[in-house]
Amino acid sequence: MTDTTSSPGADGGDALVTAFNAVGADYLFCSSGSEWAPVWESLARRHRDGLPCPRYLDLTHETVAVGMATGYGLVSRRPQGVLLHAAPGLLQGSMAVHGALLAGVPMVVSSSESTTYGDGPGQDPGGQWYRNLSIVGGPHGVATPFTKWSTEAASVHTLPAMVTRAAELAWRAPAGPAYLNVPLEILLEEWDGREAKPLVPPGSTHSSPEEVDPVAQLIREARNPVIVTETAGREAGGYEALVAFAEAWNIPVVEPDAAVCGNFPRTHPLHAGSDIGPWMDEADLILLVNCRAPFYPPSRRPSKAQVVVIDEVPQRPHVVYQVLFADRYLEGNVANTLRQLAKRAKDLDEAAVAVRRTAQDERHAAEQAAVAEAETRARAQQRTEGVDPVLVAATLRELLDGTNGIVVDETITHSRVVKRHLRTADPDSYFYVQGGLGQGIAVALGVKLAAGERPVVLTIGDGAFTYNPVVPSYDASKAYELPLLIVVFNNRVYKSMNLNHRRFYPDGAAAETGEWLGTDLHRLPRLAQFAEPFGMHTETVDTSQALGPALERALKAVAEGTTAVVDVLVTR
Repeated sequence: MTDTTSSPGADGGDALVTAFNAVGADYLFCSSGSEWAPVWESLARRHRDGLPCPRYLDLTHETVAVGMATGYGLVSRRPQGVLLHAAPGLLQGSMAVHGALLAGVPMVVSSSESTTYGDGPGQDPGGQWYRNLSIVGGPHGVATPFTKWSTEAASVHTLPAMVTRAAELAWRAPAGPAYLNVPLEILLEEWDGREAKPLVPPGSTHSSPEEVDPVAQLIREARNPVIVTETAGREAGGYEALVAFAEAWNIPVVEPDAAVCGNFPRTHPLHAGSDIGPWMDEADLILLVNCRAPFYPPSRRPSKAQVVVIDEVPQRPHVVYQVLFADRYLEGNVANTLRQLAKRAKDLDEAAVAVRRTAQDERHAAEQAAVAEAETRARAQQRTEGVDPVLVAATLRELLDGTNGIVVDETITHSRVVKRHLRTADPDSYFYVQGGLGQGIAVALGVKLAAGERPVVLTIGDGAFTYNPVVPSYDASKAYELPLLIVVFNNRVYKSMNLNHRRFYPDGAAAETGEWLGTDLHRLPRLAQFAEPFGMHTETVDTSQALGPALERALKAVAEGTTAVVDVLVTR
């Protein structure tokens, strides 16, 4: 920190804005609260005087604020600022903060409390803190279970450095949200102008040759190795490094259902689908690349394979129960480790490589044929009502081809269909929303904010759509000119819940009487209509023939700057 002369009126609000500016936050995602008046005043002064500061986004729901920061961080991979209101706002946004933790997105989340309740010197914080806003132990205690790090800023003089520390912790592996409680009295306190040091990107750790060489030898000796990855694509350069590694050694790559982003081109001949099951007995070497939970149930041990874990932080602190069956760990930077292993792809047993490559070519060809057959069946259906979800995903793929588009997915029962038939093939082209349902629109808006001209498509189920804060999300889309294509896979039911009911009680009373509680969504109005008051493009589709033209019109509207919502009534 350096000492500078305090400017007139400088207070904790200036200290906080200066600190976020120093750590390189492009945005402050804010769901307004009464404690942020000092921040707003600081921003107003800076806008008036032409001084640098993060761009402020005024958002009308906490999930939208945190979700947009998550989406932006998925693409930018740098920590942003999020401002919520006291403990209630933090609690309202907690699901999305937890989602950011699961997704590995860095951010600094702040909210406030009062420490004097009107009985101290200085400005009156207001009676609302005494009556109903405060919480025992402070909001930093509430945030502890769903953040990487949580504490209170106890002084305006240490506030800038505390923001720097929070951002540094958030950015380092495993990346995730840090929380800072900034009491209102500190925001109102006079600040002496000591500024935060600019944030320095994290350094990298590398696995040593002594660790990498034995793993390369294991791969060289393996007859039937397989790579399994969930989040390699979340690492800077990880997508490209994984492709180079798999190609150098000719090893198939499985992206299990737990994969939360695009990690490997789904069109690549070495892509081996999403089912790790066949490899559990066949593989003699399993390379887990950024996998937090590869085996289910966790006790399902590979029958003969050695397991190598390649992950900068393999034992994720926020995962309650984690079983990896590791025989070896490579814990350096993932992209670097993969590049080091790719360089060691020498002196291979060409006969063994040919055998496994032939087997993989057969698997890939069978999968391509199965995908094509499913799409042919979907196109051939002549239904008077309803569209096969396979056709929805396939049509989206065709329309997005060559556009450099990004898909954000918040479907449940259709998630496998979306992944299988969209077949994304580029880095940062697919993200699956983490944590509880109801964040998808906000995350997609944040992705769009970072992605610029690239088209962004949100695929979402009707159940997930109703969990989202739809009105505040549409408000943000319109206010900040962030056009999305939202495609609703609408089967008029909470199907995942219904499937569990049927699975747990196949011969129960509900099966006997047809009384399936907690699942029916037929009573909802047409979901596209919620966008009409915002002047957005809306379509409702219930036939296969209408699907393609409707999606074309919607994408055209998005290209012209308007969010489009296409509610597709699917058959299952």
